[in-house]
Amino acid sequence: MVTAFVLIDCGQQAIPEVARQLCDLKGVSEVYSVTGEFDLVAIVRVAEFDEVAEVIPNGIAKLPGVATTRTHVAFQAFSRLDLEAMFSIGAD
Repeated sequence: MVTAFVLIDCGQQAIPEVARQLCDLKGVSEVYSVTGEFDLVAIVRVAEFDEVAEVIPNGIAKLPGVATTRTHVAFQAFSRLDLEAMFSIGAD
């Protein structure tokens, strides 16, 4: 599983609509509105690294209202939750 954190600048007025569109994209598991330099953070979880290229530049970055994105790909997860089990339900 590949996890990426996508920081999204879309402007305050566009936040609700962009967030709804993000939730509909395959590979986007969560979307958060946040404080600070960016407006939204999308959590992308995909099986293969090549899928990151489909979800982010060919999906998220092309949504109307998205001005810029900054992506951070996770190397390791440190959590008490079994994230792999949570996000692999029904993956077969």
